[in-house]
Amino acid sequence: MSRRATPLPDGAVLVDSHCHLADPAFDGDRWAAWSRALEAGVHGALVVGAGGGSASNESAIELARARPEAMRAVVGIHPHDAREASPAALDRIERLLGDPLVVAVGETGLDYHYLHSSREEQIRSLRAHVAIAARARLPLVIHCRDAYDDLRRVLREEGRGVGGVVHCFTGTAEHAREMLELGFSLSFSGIVTFRNAEALREAARLVPLDRLLVETDAPFLAPVPLRGRRCEPAFAAETARALAAVRGEDLAELCRAATANAARELGAVFVSAEAPPAR
Repeated sequence: MSRRATPLPDGAVLVDSHCHLADPAFDGDRWAAWSRALEAGVHGALVVGAGGGSASNESAIELARARPEAMRAVVGIHPHDAREASPAALDRIERLLGDPLVVAVGETGLDYHYLHSSREEQIRSLRAHVAIAARARLPLVIHCRDAYDDLRRVLREEGRGVGGVVHCFTGTAEHAREMLELGFSLSFSGIVTFRNAEALREAARLVPLDRLLVETDAPFLAPVPLRGRRCEPAFAAETARALAAVRGEDLAELCRAATANAARELGAVFVSAEAPPAR
């Protein structure tokens, strides 16, 4: 079966505002996957490390160094790994922010669905990441699942003056309003295309166009009609297409706005539609 996304129409370009292209799932065809992204009209990517140790964060930075015309890195400790957010690990995150290709702190946040780390560990790690972002004057990339009450509380207590993006937003319309009021933009993944995601589509309709981003969270969450395959940055084109239909907007205009929003919120760049050489 084909793993290719339907290309965006001529003149439409897009940034994948959140992917894990450094993940081992791409070890066999990373640059081929990036070529497919370019062919689909996805010309930029925010590569997220978010590991408990330093390796995944450093791998994200290495990818940004390999494609500085199109990629930037985000570093942090995922809430699943919050138990590993020791002072030394957090200090390492803060030192990585000195690299000019690192443009945001994350993904951090709260995930009460799996509780791979305890709620207390996650909240402690989130507070530390907010403080790091404030000191560095960089945006946050937030992960939240089944934890919006505590996320709202922590951001109100700690996050004054710190904004960013709630990635892979899966909350309700009310959650969307709350995050927007706190100064965060919202990024939508392939989940918005899933059959049982009408509440999420309702939330997507109310987000102002200048606060909306598009992502894949690759290698996870491939959108319909590619669901069941390994997700990759090219698939952001399918999510953008679905969002435009849900919101009743022109696809090229939505892509233009989402790309501008990624640049404003996260320092995303794209300048080249040329396929990278094989490595």
